[in-house]
Amino acid sequence: MAQIKNEKQYRMTLKRIDELLLVTDDDTPLDDKNIVELELLSDLVEEYEDVHYPIGTPTLTDVIKLRMYEMNLTQAKLSEMLGVSPSRVSDYLTGKCEPTMKVARIISQKLDISSDIVLGV
Repeated sequence: MAQIKNEKQYRMTLKRIDELLLVTDDDTPLDDKNIVELELLSDLVEEYEDVHYPIGTPTLTDVIKLRMYEMNLTQAKLSEMLGVSPSRVSDYLTGKCEPTMKVARIISQKLDISSDIVLGV
């Protein structure tokens, strides 16, 4: 099977994908030559990106900050929600300490954060 070998091929493949996206949509039959090409090129790009542009697992701190933004929470509101002091929330957000198992469970439930991320597994 073919593969993308360098950055130039990667950029050219992305350009072709953009072109194909302009001539296809959700109603295009799955056996259409453009859809088939789009799927093949997308798979090649995914393989290349997995090696050259890996996405790491987010830290608990990063995910808590994201949820705070999404839910429009201040540190004070978050501390009330979790039942801990504002200074403890600050410690979680700066990485000075990790939540206890009880607080980790509450974080997972109230902020809808995967337990894998909360537990660091």
